[in-house]
Amino acid sequence: MKPKVIVYKKVDSTVLDYVGDTCEVIYFENLDSETLPSFYKELKDAEGILGSGLRIDDKFLEQAPKLKVISNISVGYDNLDLPQITMRKIMATNTPEVLYDSVADTVFGLLLATARRMPELNQMVKSGKWTSKISEEHFGVDVHHKTLGIIGMGGVGAAIAKRAHFGFDMPILYHNRSRNLNAEQTFQATYCTLEELCLQADFIVLMTPLTPTTAKLIGEKEFKLMKKSAIFVNGSRGATVDEAALVQALQNGEILAAGLDVYTQEPISPDHPLLSMDNVVTLPHIGSATYETRLKMSQLAAENLVLGLQGKQPPFLINRDVLTEVL
Repeated sequence: MKPKVIVYKKVDSTVLDYVGDTCEVIYFENLDSETLPSFYKELKDAEGILGSGLRIDDKFLEQAPKLKVISNISVGYDNLDLPQITMRKIMATNTPEVLYDSVADTVFGLLLATARRMPELNQMVKSGKWTSKISEEHFGVDVHHKTLGIIGMGGVGAAIAKRAHFGFDMPILYHNRSRNLNAEQTFQATYCTLEELCLQADFIVLMTPLTPTTAKLIGEKEFKLMKKSAIFVNGSRGATVDEAALVQALQNGEILAAGLDVYTQEPISPDHPLLSMDNVVTLPHIGSATYETRLKMSQLAAENLVLGLQGKQPPFLINRDVLTEVL
């Protein structure tokens, strides 16, 4: 008898077919008030789930007594209560690596767009307000040869450093839980404290995962340390920044501008003060949002799921402590 799994996110038909070869698949393209009752009904005897964004904690797990594998279609896994999941001997997996370049493209594009004020000037042209040669009031700032500070030199951070070093001749500072010797050798990146990075960098990119220690990692203290000409870019998670402190820093001229792909609340409220600022470029959390990358992510998530249900170690198992218990 095939194990029952729930796919609760829209994925390509090839992914459903792959999982369906070895599993009974219950498919929900999305979860809303209409589909949630059916989802939880099916969850009672599901052995695996595949999707992203759903908060999986003690309350959720109580409704899934047969669950063996949780396959997250995401590199981040702050939606997973890992201690509770591991205690129940459930494997939790994610999908890193395949999205590093796509996210780095997005973040670096956001940095460029913010520095050169591209969205603002695009709107000026389209609204018919470009009636003469532009003046200094419309000038942006150079990116090349400026110092880039990367907070979080993981896979995406390293991909951003690659673009900065080889494409824009940018000196690179970085702050991380531990030193990344490969980044130091390949991109001439310099390891430093968070304070030193904030003081010295012209562009500051935040790429840390969201954990209890990184929640509101960047706040009033850090913004006050930054140069008044600094541009801050967040491509990690909204909660890694004290959003109120960011608003204050922008309003008070403590930093020059910000580029954001993530927010404390998503979607962000239409009346949020960040949305009324010309010196803030905002994106709707599109980091890995290309068809090619999302397909690779769902394919990897499917592989994680199927191998885990077969009693094998998935390629990207998060809670390795569970290995001695289930394999």
